[in-house]
Amino acid sequence: MEPIADTESLQAAINKLSTSKYVTVDTEFQRESTFWSILCLIQIASPDECFLIDALADGLDLQPFYDLMADERIVKVFHASRQDIEIIHHQAGIIPAPLFDSQVAAMVLGYGDSISYDALVRKTVGAEIDKAHRFTDWTRRPLSDAQLNYAIGDVTHLRGVYERLSRELAEADRAHWVDEEMAILIDPATYEAHPEDAWKRLKFRVKKPGQIAVLMEVAAWREAEAQRRDMPRRRVLKDEAIYEIAAQMPRTPEALEKLRSIGRGLARGGQGKSLLGAVATGLARDPDTVPRPPKPPRPVEGVSATTDLLKVLCKKIAEDNSVAQRVIANVDDLEKIAFDNDADVPALRGWRRELFGDIALELKSGKIGLAVKNGKVSIVEAD
Repeated sequence: MEPIADTESLQAAINKLSTSKYVTVDTEFQRESTFWSILCLIQIASPDECFLIDALADGLDLQPFYDLMADERIVKVFHASRQDIEIIHHQAGIIPAPLFDSQVAAMVLGYGDSISYDALVRKTVGAEIDKAHRFTDWTRRPLSDAQLNYAIGDVTHLRGVYERLSRELAEADRAHWVDEEMAILIDPATYEAHPEDAWKRLKFRVKKPGQIAVLMEVAAWREAEAQRRDMPRRRVLKDEAIYEIAAQMPRTPEALEKLRSIGRGLARGGQGKSLLGAVATGLARDPDTVPRPPKPPRPVEGVSATTDLLKVLCKKIAEDNSVAQRVIANVDDLEKIAFDNDADVPALRGWRRELFGDIALELKSGKIGLAVKNGKVSIVEAD
């Protein structure tokens, strides 16, 4: 199959796809040497058609594709969609909707935690996917027939996966569970990288308010530089360098140059001056506006044992209801529930609360217990 490489052919393909109730979509991209992903190839299919789009073709305008992604009459089906949506949102400022993520749906239906595409295809439609071209450099042209065949399989098999999962969701009355998860994936805030929030990616390795302020400002500086220069964060400044700068708080090029993680070229150049400006901004910040490092929770008698019981309960409910345990609650969530009945965790909201949260609180309060009968864990009423 020859990829579409001109706008007229793309528009003709989109016209065919736009009459369908759903389309399956995947993208191939590269990000090793850039901040923003380089969109290389788009695969898209309806129940009757399938196309490859060469996103790197000279003169190709992808607007018809983006128009289809914005068409709310058509369901867009992805597998593990977050990176694909991030690319589309960055390129066109839109979020494909309505959205169906087959990985999320599979977790809700008990196919496993974060199941891979090839494993899901095997379990649902019985097809085997050749993984030989998984690590293709998609920026190189021309692409071989084998590479193109591999790429189109990412959306042709997805048609059967979507139809199978949709039926199973309807039969289990769990379509609304998936809708709750899609609300996060279609929220533009999920994909926005604001420099002022970049410090949240880092650990609190410094404790003093001034050091934390410097860490916040230097992290914001790195994020802005990475976006402006379209360069991976680590190539602008490694995490270890940010921690060292925050700890030492250098005020001059000489002091900056003495840091083990900073090279002379950076310290003495224009970037060094800009970086020192970020340090100065952090040092000038009002300490009362700086977040404090989270304090480790004080040991509370019984919390550890309660967490262990909640783990057993979560596993039982996941198995009984054919739901991936991870999608109900992770260990951090269970620890928070063990500590606080009103913990702000997904397991105490929406369908998760109906399935697990309320029962977890009953177990915690002693209204119910767990017992082993015939080698199986069961829920029993407390005496």
